[in-house]
Amino acid sequence: MSGPLIPYIELPEIPLAFLEHIPLVGQLIDPAKPPSIKPFGTLVALGVYIGAMVATRHARERRLDEKKMSEFIFWVVAAGFIGGHVLDAIFYHPQRVARDPLYLFALWDGLSSFGGFTGALIGAFSWRFYRRERILPYCEVVNSAFPLAWVFGRAGCASVHDHPGRISDAWFAVQYPLGTGHVGRFDLGLYECVLAIPLAIAFAVLWRRNPHRPLGFYTGIMCTAYAPVRFALDFLREREGTVVGGDPRYGGLTPAQWACFGLFAVGLYFLRMAARGEPSSAGADPLDGSPRVADDDPSDEDDEPEAPRASRARAER
Repeated sequence: MSGPLIPYIELPEIPLAFLEHIPLVGQLIDPAKPPSIKPFGTLVALGVYIGAMVATRHARERRLDEKKMSEFIFWVVAAGFIGGHVLDAIFYHPQRVARDPLYLFALWDGLSSFGGFTGALIGAFSWRFYRRERILPYCEVVNSAFPLAWVFGRAGCASVHDHPGRISDAWFAVQYPLGTGHVGRFDLGLYECVLAIPLAIAFAVLWRRNPHRPLGFYTGIMCTAYAPVRFALDFLREREGTVVGGDPRYGGLTPAQWACFGLFAVGLYFLRMAARGEPSSAGADPLDGSPRVADDDPSDEDDEPEAPRASRARAER
């Protein structure tokens, strides 16, 4: 057996020590610990930016309101980050929350993907009730760009190796440092990053061939593609208490594995919706999406054809 072949790569932080020499700003800087550009935050921010730009371009192609699209993205991303930390704290670090409830508000310390998905969903529905707009057309263009953004997000995870898996001698294990040597260990952040690349490419090709696929198409594929992959990968995760970053188990499964059941069901629902073929730009009620139906009430004068109305006016004169 060849053993693990993937090297353990750490991207260095870029210190911003020069800030201490700037008037006023320098007074706020600790020379012993100056601020720095961190690889994880940089890659995540880059993913959000690129995903937002692609989603906005897709919205333009589907003739959605760009201002509303930008506003929708802000609500979804902001709520996603809040939900990502809060649910990570509750389900992955309940003992810490019990000791220090204020940890729930330390939004910079720990994120979970399914917590982010849940927060994003809450943000989307909050925007819906605030704007009284139908959200599925906007969700679709966001999800059409999501795999590309996810590649950068998981690249951030891989850069800090914060999703360690079980020890292994498999060739695709990562050479985690141990003393003066190393030990092979699965790196789940790296694997998700690599596996998201084909999905991002597929979505780009599908959109280029037909930007007006039925509503639910991209949401359905994204959910049904991600759920089984994540469910399988989590069996490779290290248990809580063995290494930093290990995951707890509930009934033998990680919190994310339990969430995969719901995500897969949601994906099937939207694939069924896409199969019914509702056009991506169909005229619909802004709240519930039902098609607008013409009023057939003959008593409504506004629905009367123009020619008979004009003839009746001449007769009355």
